[in-house]
Amino acid sequence: MQLNNHLQQHPQRTALHNEIHARPPEAMTAPLAISHVVMVCDAAQREASRAHVAALLRDHHLPQPDLASTHIRMEVGPFRIRWELHTEFVSWTFTHPIELDGLDQREPVAAIAVVPQEWLAGLPGQCLAALHLWALPMHSLGASTLSRRVLQEDTLIGSSVADGHGEVYTDLSIHADGFSRMVVLAGSLTPRRLGRLVQRLIEIETYRMAALLGLPAAREAYSVLAYAERELAELAQSIRSATPNDEPVLLDRLTKLAGQVESQHAATHSRFSASAAYFELVDKRIDDIAEARLPGLQTIREFMDRRLTPARSTCEWAARRQDALSQRVSRISNLLRTRVEIDQQQSSQALLATMNQRQGVQLKLQTAVEGLSVAAITYYTVGLIAYMAKGAQALGWPWSGESTAALAIPLVAAVVWWSMRKLHRKIVEQHPGEA
Repeated sequence: MQLNNHLQQHPQRTALHNEIHARPPEAMTAPLAISHVVMVCDAAQREASRAHVAALLRDHHLPQPDLASTHIRMEVGPFRIRWELHTEFVSWTFTHPIELDGLDQREPVAAIAVVPQEWLAGLPGQCLAALHLWALPMHSLGASTLSRRVLQEDTLIGSSVADGHGEVYTDLSIHADGFSRMVVLAGSLTPRRLGRLVQRLIEIETYRMAALLGLPAAREAYSVLAYAERELAELAQSIRSATPNDEPVLLDRLTKLAGQVESQHAATHSRFSASAAYFELVDKRIDDIAEARLPGLQTIREFMDRRLTPARSTCEWAARRQDALSQRVSRISNLLRTRVEIDQQQSSQALLATMNQRQGVQLKLQTAVEGLSVAAITYYTVGLIAYMAKGAQALGWPWSGESTAALAIPLVAAVVWWSMRKLHRKIVEQHPGEA
C-alpha cells in the first residue's frame, strides 16, 4: 500500500523523525587513536564553531556543511572529524588509524597530532574536557605495559566491558598535554560494537565534566544561602515582638531579602537542573557499557559513585535548600502581610466607629435644626398670613391680622412639621444605609 503523497505534512515531521538517528555511533576498527575536545560556547561562539569547521573543510576542498546541521562526520586528509553542536557546548572528535609496530616501546600517537595545529588553536569557546582514547587489539598491549606507557599506575581504574568482550583502562587524570587518557582493548568486539562503546566512553567523560559545572555555583550559593537564612531567622524573631510602627521597616527588609533569594534562585536553577540531567546521563552511559570487575582494579562505576556522589549531593542539596528558603520567605512574607492587613482592618474599624459616633451627633444636630426650621418656617408663614389678613379686612375679612395669625400658628406648625417628616422618611427610604 502506497502512502498518499498529497497528505499535508507537518513542517517538522522529517526533523522529528530523524531525531532518533541523530549522532549515531560510527563503526571503528582497532588500532585507532581518538582525540575528543569539548568547548563550552555561547550563542555567538556556537555559530563561530560552524564557520570554523567550514573553513577546515574548505581548505581541504570538501563540501560545506548545511547551515541547519548540528553534527558533521567527514574524512579530512589523514584524519576523520566529527563535529557536534549541543545546547551548551560544541564537541570535536578526531580519529586517526595508528600502527602497532613498536607500540610496546613507545607511547601511541594521539589523533590530534595530525590535525592542523594553527586551526586547532582557534577552536571557539573554552575547553571543558579533552580526552585521548586509543582502541587497540587485545593482544597488543597488556595491562602492566599499559599502565607504564600510557596511564598513571597509582590511579589506574579499569573493567571488563561489553559483556566481557573488551576491556577499558583509564586514570581519569589530566596529563602534561592537558588531556585525560583512556585505553580500550577491543578483544572480540565487532566494529559497530566498538564504535558504540567508544561513543559511550567519550560521553561519560563529556557529561561528567558538564555535570560538575553546577558545583562552583552550588558552593557560591552556600554563602548567599547562609546569610539569607540568618537574615530570615532574625526577621522572624523581630516579627514576633514588632509593634505596628515597626512593620513597614520589617516588610521592607523582607521584600529585599525575597528579591535577593529569588534572584539567586533564578540565576542558578537552570544550572542545577542541567547538572542533574547530566549526572543521570553519566549513570545511563555507565550502565550501557555493561561493566564487570577486573582483579585488583576499581570499576568506572565504583570510582564515579565514590568521587561524583559528594559533588552531586552538593548540587542537589543547594537546589533543595534554595527551594526551601524561597518557600520560607514566602510564608513569612504572607504572615507579615496578614498582620499588616489585620492592623489596617482594626484601624478601619476604629475609623468607622468614630464616623458612626460623628454621624449620631450629626443626626442629633440635624433633629435640633429641624425643630428650629419648623419654628422659623412657621414664623415667616404666619407673618405672611397676618399681612394677608390685614389686607383682606378692607375686603370684608372679619378678623384682625393678629387674630388671624394667632389662629394660624398651630395649623401652620403642624403642616410644616408633617411635611418635613414626610421628606425625611422619603430620604431614608431612598438611602437606607446612610440613615
